[in-house]
Amino acid sequence: MNKDPLNYKDSGVDIHKSNIFVKQLKKIAKKTSRPEVIEGPGGFAALCAIPQKYREPILVSSTDGVGTKMKLAMKFKFYETIGIDVVAMCVNDIIVSGAEPLFFLDYYATSHVKIKTISSIIDGITKGCLKSGCSLIGGETAEMPGIYNDEDYDIAGFCVGIVEKEKIINGKKITDGDVLIALSSSGPHANGYSLIHKIINDNNIDIQKTYIKEKPIIDDLLRPTRIYVKNILTLIEEIEVSAIVHLTGGGFWDNIPRVLPNHTQAILNESTWKWPEIFKWIQQSGNISRFDMYHTFNCGVGMIIALHPSLADKALQKITDCGEIAWKIGVIKASSSNTRVVINP
Repeated sequence: MNKDPLNYKDSGVDIHKSNIFVKQLKKIAKKTSRPEVIEGPGGFAALCAIPQKYREPILVSSTDGVGTKMKLAMKFKFYETIGIDVVAMCVNDIIVSGAEPLFFLDYYATSHVKIKTISSIIDGITKGCLKSGCSLIGGETAEMPGIYNDEDYDIAGFCVGIVEKEKIINGKKITDGDVLIALSSSGPHANGYSLIHKIINDNNIDIQKTYIKEKPIIDDLLRPTRIYVKNILTLIEEIEVSAIVHLTGGGFWDNIPRVLPNHTQAILNESTWKWPEIFKWIQQSGNISRFDMYHTFNCGVGMIIALHPSLADKALQKITDCGEIAWKIGVIKASSSNTRVVINP
């Protein structure tokens, strides 16, 4: 039996280092603070008031991670964009309901806290919160040697937003003839990376030395997820939309039907937008079918907005004025078919 006295640090957990980071985090988080945020007792929990402008406020919540995109960030020690990703995946789900993100929390788990690594991730989270107008209100750092090895880590995000009850966007207003407007993605975002890893490994591809238009593929694969919140909030302040779709896991085939009423069908015209080169590379390198591409990836479309045809041109102009690249890509039609989404070449 070991007779020498033990402490927590002997087991691999350095509380002192974690406390140093927590103090740094508080300073970083203040950059994102909204006026509704209230300082809680002792920092055990985060407090936030309901903005007074809401008459019948409905809270909207979302949680997500960045999946196996994390493996690239760990391998190439490129951390900041992962922080933006984890915010984006949550707040982009929030905005689909027409909700304004209020606050965000993160959960970071690792074998040993490395201040440089986690600081870069939190810097990215801060940027994501600033881009989406929500407050980084708190989080948790878990040091778990034995569960995570070496420099392994994982991160998850949690976001709460708010929407006026009568302004909830839920697809119930979709009608036959509604136009579909697509907002461009910045790349694969944080979906389909398990398939991307398999393509890279099976073909022994060096993504730092394989180029698309004079840039290494790793640039496309680690580009952060586009955050649409502020531009969509600007749009829906002036124009009524019927539904919004966030193109995440499951791609076109699974996500678009989520908002479609019974007996309707989304008909998209593939020729109305161009696949970014990274998706062409993925399809060619993996010999992936067109069906599976649309089932796994966003193929250049990050969000889809459905609205009445009389509002389509105004909405398209408004959203492009906000800096988005957008296209009319299709329509909603009444249909008795079991096929909810059709993508014509």
